[in-house]
Amino acid sequence: MTQEQMTGAKMVVEALKDQGVEVVFGYPGGAVLPIYDEIFQQNHIRHVLVRHEQGAVHAAEGYARSTGKPGVCLVTSGPGATNAVTGLTDALMDSIPIVVLTGQVPTFMIGNDAFQEADTVGITRPCTKHNWLVRETDKLSETIHQAFHVAVTGRPGPVLVDIPKDVQFADGGYTRPEDVKSHYAPQTKGDMAVIEALVDVIETAERPVIYSGGGVINSGDKASSLLRQLVDMTGFPITSTLMGLGAYPANGKSWLGMLGMHGLYEANLAMHDCDLMINVGARFDDRITGRVQDFSPRSIKAHIDIDPSSINKVIRVELPIIGDVAVVLEDLLTVWKARGAKTNAPAVRDWWAQIEEWRKVDCLKYTQKGKVIKPQHALVRLEELTKDHPKRYICTEVGQHQMWAAQYLNFNEPNRWMTSGGLGTMGYGFPSSIGVQMAHPDGLVINVAGEASWLMNMQEMGTAVQFNLPVKQFILNNERLGMVRQWQELLHGERYSQSWSEALPDFVKLAEAFGAKGIRIESPDDLDEGIKEMLAHDGPVIVDCLVEKHENCFPMIPSGEPHNSMILGENVDTSTAIKEGGGVLV
Repeated sequence: MTQEQMTGAKMVVEALKDQGVEVVFGYPGGAVLPIYDEIFQQNHIRHVLVRHEQGAVHAAEGYARSTGKPGVCLVTSGPGATNAVTGLTDALMDSIPIVVLTGQVPTFMIGNDAFQEADTVGITRPCTKHNWLVRETDKLSETIHQAFHVAVTGRPGPVLVDIPKDVQFADGGYTRPEDVKSHYAPQTKGDMAVIEALVDVIETAERPVIYSGGGVINSGDKASSLLRQLVDMTGFPITSTLMGLGAYPANGKSWLGMLGMHGLYEANLAMHDCDLMINVGARFDDRITGRVQDFSPRSIKAHIDIDPSSINKVIRVELPIIGDVAVVLEDLLTVWKARGAKTNAPAVRDWWAQIEEWRKVDCLKYTQKGKVIKPQHALVRLEELTKDHPKRYICTEVGQHQMWAAQYLNFNEPNRWMTSGGLGTMGYGFPSSIGVQMAHPDGLVINVAGEASWLMNMQEMGTAVQFNLPVKQFILNNERLGMVRQWQELLHGERYSQSWSEALPDFVKLAEAFGAKGIRIESPDDLDEGIKEMLAHDGPVIVDCLVEKHENCFPMIPSGEPHNSMILGENVDTSTAIKEGGGVLV
């Protein structure tokens, strides 16, 4: 096999081209200047100059979440790499495929505390799926191809390749992707005996629930299509984690809404009272289960997941199925249909009747009155005015606004909802929206934000303006760290320790200072016009929507409580909820 000789820096660019990469998010520095010089001399890959390395990784995440393709970023050594750690951890928690390339000091200087040296591989080992330090130029291209394979295969996740500067300058032989052999091949096909046992239970279950997660979306469009087929053919109710929204359409007849700490009353009670729970691509995280020993105590549990370490990690299940969601669902449907596609239809109808009684509680009910905008109302109007856009993508920061967005915005397709789930990273949404907009130039990309989260990566406004990205920043400004304040009110005796800033900027002037458009909405009467003005502008926009300062996000499962123990809002008839639901209300 004859290998083309080239510098390590050129290998990086060539490998990215061979992997089909179109966009790289990055920030230059001394240890990656040879690579940046190669980027300058080509026109195949577009580079997006961010304003902070954390922004680069979050932008790559947004690109990956909205396309299903790996996001790529390039940063320098030392602080460049350490600034990427938050984004790497965020991607690891949420199973997002990204490839991070970092510069490193020359190999002969490693370990000497050289300028801008850090043990990048050591620092990022706990927050990547895998990482590599490349000491030989001949191995660089093969390593990059391996990195892409690992990032997207099995349970997706972030990988990192650390490239010393002398490796970038030196010549070596370039290996094409087709010549690389990988030993990483996770199990994708589920155990047919366990699948058949699950079909047995599907045929007889009286109170079934399908519990879907981000693994369905990560598995691709086929998995979402098969999930919809399973739900629609069985008539079983389905709920979802925060990360799984859109895998089953919110306008589908079997949709219960999101479950978990701020999930819907009917979804949480259905999970608690079910006799069959089919977990498809979720990991039983603590925001879903509440108190583990009281989680869905009377159900047979099946768990479909490609990651063996997720099975029986938190909740013991009777029917563990290790495999790719799409492959397992296809086999499950084939077996079930071959046996007559049977369910216990009369019992399932009775189950739905019970769920409809729980729905009457109307746990998301709120009242918009007076001249102060309720945050829920702002999102209801945003939903109404944008729901028909064929290419709407929603990002969020982290906090109350994130949960309200999940509750009041509806997603009928996968890959349209980008949020930080497992790590809960404030500052995620804005750079993520930049990555989404780069991937979908004609898409309507809206970042639902809180003013505190948004300020954590506000510098990326420069990126949005430089690249003329029409991202819409819809800030629900309550002048508080909303979720922190809510917990302090409910759990810490109303002692509001450091839960607001006394020095917020004028967001309209801030937008104008960056060369963008700023809009302030202060009254419910102006809400629709303000949103329409935002949508009509063809460039980046910051909307400063002033909302009720002390509104709480309900329903809420208090920390340490079981998942059928919820605090409901003041507009909900709690006496009816107790009588009809059987749930314990704190």
